[in-house]
Amino acid sequence: MNPDDAFDRCLELLHGAALDDARWPAATSLIEEAAGFRKHALAVSEGFGDDACIHFARFLERGVSIEDVGREYLEHYYPHDEAVPRFWRSPHGQLVHTLDLYTEEERKTSPTYNESLPRCGNQDGLFARLDGPNGLRITWSLGDPVGGDGWGTGQLRLIERLLPHVHRTVLIRQVLAAADALGAGLAGLLENDRIGVVKLDRGGRVLEANGPALEILRRGDGLVDRDGTLDARLPADRSRLRRLLGRALPDFLGEAPGSGSMTVQRPSVRSRLGLHVMPVGDRTADFGGRRVAALVLVVDPARRPRIDASRVAVTLGLTPSEGRMAALMAEGLKVSEIAATAGWSENYVRWLVQQVYRKLDVSGQVALVSQVLAADALPRR
Repeated sequence: MNPDDAFDRCLELLHGAALDDARWPAATSLIEEAAGFRKHALAVSEGFGDDACIHFARFLERGVSIEDVGREYLEHYYPHDEAVPRFWRSPHGQLVHTLDLYTEEERKTSPTYNESLPRCGNQDGLFARLDGPNGLRITWSLGDPVGGDGWGTGQLRLIERLLPHVHRTVLIRQVLAAADALGAGLAGLLENDRIGVVKLDRGGRVLEANGPALEILRRGDGLVDRDGTLDARLPADRSRLRRLLGRALPDFLGEAPGSGSMTVQRPSVRSRLGLHVMPVGDRTADFGGRRVAALVLVVDPARRPRIDASRVAVTLGLTPSEGRMAALMAEGLKVSEIAATAGWSENYVRWLVQQVYRKLDVSGQVALVSQVLAADALPRR
């Protein structure tokens, strides 16, 4: 597979994985094969050092889970890993070699470098720090290259091209999780009332929109339907939106379509709409038929779900404080916002998070939010 074909195929799988978590192992497996390395890890965290709170972590090798290896590192080595503070000082989106994160002396004495990383297959690996919303930090970790001859120029070039698309996939997954829309698929997204969804055909014309999106379009609240095409209401955002949509729509004569994000100013309120645009499906010929070619997710900060904290606590067997923390997290608030809302310290919120994880036997924010939303949705007697 030549580099361009490999990139296009990896990109297609990443776009599918943004909407369907079951496709993530296949996407990472192909990336490993195409870029010539072993093992892959993705984590989302908040805070530093002893105050760090890991919301999500997944460890895979050729699409197969190796969570036991990841759990050992997170539980026993991560709190004392000398490389972590250096890694967090690296620029967003820049590949960092494992060897560059440890001093020459630490390579001889560090338990993490000499015990954990060989088991993780990452003594000669690569890391990338990616910024997330609300202070979240995304870590993409790539294991040792195949063959033992180090990283080649072609391998590094392919990984660098894929980095922004991996980042966008994670951001879209976070938006869907906050809207309780993970795994909903294209059809199910239209029924969601917590996030705006607009489907576009390959010409950029609006095919369908759900209730929240239609409400925004009718009011002209940042976005408008201009003769059947999606457009920004204010001139300052129009050119950016058109470029973003142009990149996401398929073009047989150009590069593979790509995803992207932006914010849109609203004339009536101070808060801005968040837009995530991504291609869907493939670039096969449709003979002029109007099928879905791109998806626009419209995030309105004012449309946060309100969850009954007391009910969550009783249903899930949590203390009142734990129930309130879990409800606020499911509403989309980050640790610092939960602390400010409840009048707690951030360290206390992080302690509550770990307590709830232990009680519910979950290991990440997505799993916790799913249980909270399920508890809140139970019929009331």
